[in-house]
Amino acid sequence: MRNLNRLVLLAAIAFLAPSAIAQSPVKKAEVKPGARIAIVGDSITEQKLYSRFIESYLTACYPELNVRVFQFGWSGETAGGFLSRMDNDLLPFKPDIVTLCYGMNDGGYAPFSKATGERFEKPLREIVKKAKAAGATVVVGSPGAVDQYFFDKQKSGGKSPKAEMYNGTLAKLRDISMSIAKDNEMPFANVHDTMTVAMVKAQETLGDKYYVCGADGFHPAANGQLLMAFAFMRSLQLDGNLGSVQLDMGSDAKGAGGHKVLSEKDGTIEIESTRFPFAFSGDDKDPNGTRSITAFTSFNEEFNRFTLLVSNAKSDKLSVTWGKESKIFTKAELQKGVNLAAAFANHPLSAAFQKVDAAVADHQNFQTFMIKSVITQHRGILAMTQGDPEIAKALETVRDRLWMNDAKRYDAVRATIKPVKHTIVVAKAE
Repeated sequence: MRNLNRLVLLAAIAFLAPSAIAQSPVKKAEVKPGARIAIVGDSITEQKLYSRFIESYLTACYPELNVRVFQFGWSGETAGGFLSRMDNDLLPFKPDIVTLCYGMNDGGYAPFSKATGERFEKPLREIVKKAKAAGATVVVGSPGAVDQYFFDKQKSGGKSPKAEMYNGTLAKLRDISMSIAKDNEMPFANVHDTMTVAMVKAQETLGDKYYVCGADGFHPAANGQLLMAFAFMRSLQLDGNLGSVQLDMGSDAKGAGGHKVLSEKDGTIEIESTRFPFAFSGDDKDPNGTRSITAFTSFNEEFNRFTLLVSNAKSDKLSVTWGKESKIFTKAELQKGVNLAAAFANHPLSAAFQKVDAAVADHQNFQTFMIKSVITQHRGILAMTQGDPEIAKALETVRDRLWMNDAKRYDAVRATIKPVKHTIVVAKAE
């Protein structure tokens, strides 16, 4: 019955948007060195999880790009709400790339209507138009999804009819988002289907109590937020190749892509790395961690490849030890290449990534305070004082000082990228 339900839901998703479900954006945003990326959305964005994952990933996995990220999440916001503040809050950041994720609140938590669609579409089109005019590439994201089991707290058990209804509304808003992206020749991030498909797969395997779209049904925990980051990352020009180590048994070893081999002897390779793969949190069943959802998405395959290749092995099975963990692989697997970032849950580069992530969390916490508590209030102050030039000058000074403080936190994030020495041992399996 579970398999039948899964097939029915997947077929329904495909029917709602046959081009969206398999969508891989034709246009992608080029992430140039020094790019400034603005991550915009409602309370789900203000949770500072998917935005943090994106910044941490870009910092640790592509340190050479020196990307600067700013999150503009605002609890309870709609597309129309952001439109009213984007000139004051967003445009002074001078973003090269803007990611948008609205629709959860715009849908009104009710069945879709023509008025709902118009109320969402008009301001979203204007946001894209204004950001485009300012020189930014806009990744138009769809809204996410609500959890098929957790969205309706009044239900007696099983799947929620209310969730089915509202996911239908969100799917309509997804189609509008996709249309706006197409009309403006901008990238589209299919957040809705990315979350929905993974939710069906994960709950089929891990059970009904494994929430993907949050314990409240619509604010995702770390697992669902990783899916959101994944959807947006697919709309950026990132190849996901985070380097490699190549070992020729009995000969030598070479590193590439931010991984320098310092020495090699009898299969023991000492490496210095300045690029760290994404490190997951939690166990393989914890919805509040990121690791548990990786089995139901291709995040590792697409964006998190740190590869070990072994040639001329004399044994059909080999043991690979990286840090405190050891795994057995076949000669053929290692000859083809093994993704260490996926195979090893905890590894010597995990702590380095976590340091980056902690600094990013501090960075984005400051940004929420900076925008919501100070800068956005300038509009009202100037209106009430009728543009008093002295007050305007003072507010400009405050704004400049806040941007300087944000820059210091950016520097603190960058300072966490320090070379890490570690060892990989390849030996005949016992």
